[in-house]
Amino acid sequence: MFALHALQTGTGPALEQPAWQALARCSNGTGSMLELFFSEQIDDINAAKAFCLECPVQEPCFEGAVARREPWGVWGGQLFLNGKVLPQKRKRGRPPKIRPEVLADVDEAPTAQTA
Repeated sequence: MFALHALQTGTGPALEQPAWQALARCSNGTGSMLELFFSEQIDDINAAKAFCLECPVQEPCFEGAVARREPWGVWGGQLFLNGKVLPQKRKRGRPPKIRPEVLADVDEAPTAQTA
């Protein structure tokens, strides 16, 4: 992905890529996967992470992204934003007032029986 990203943004020459990048599953030379790995859609992000699971160079990809402080995208199976790894992307908008785990606690509470 680094070489494809560099070509698209002009941030660096693609010729200076590490040797492992040629082995990456996402490196097909066409740039057709850029939209998936740099999407804002939660489904696309999850698909990109799943795609990375079977990649033989997942670890060096992730380590390289950390070293470069990648500003965004999925790298080595992890989502980056502002140079930091995010466990997951939140949906847009405000979080719900009542969280699902709170609802589960309410459902499990014993009910008082009247006689």
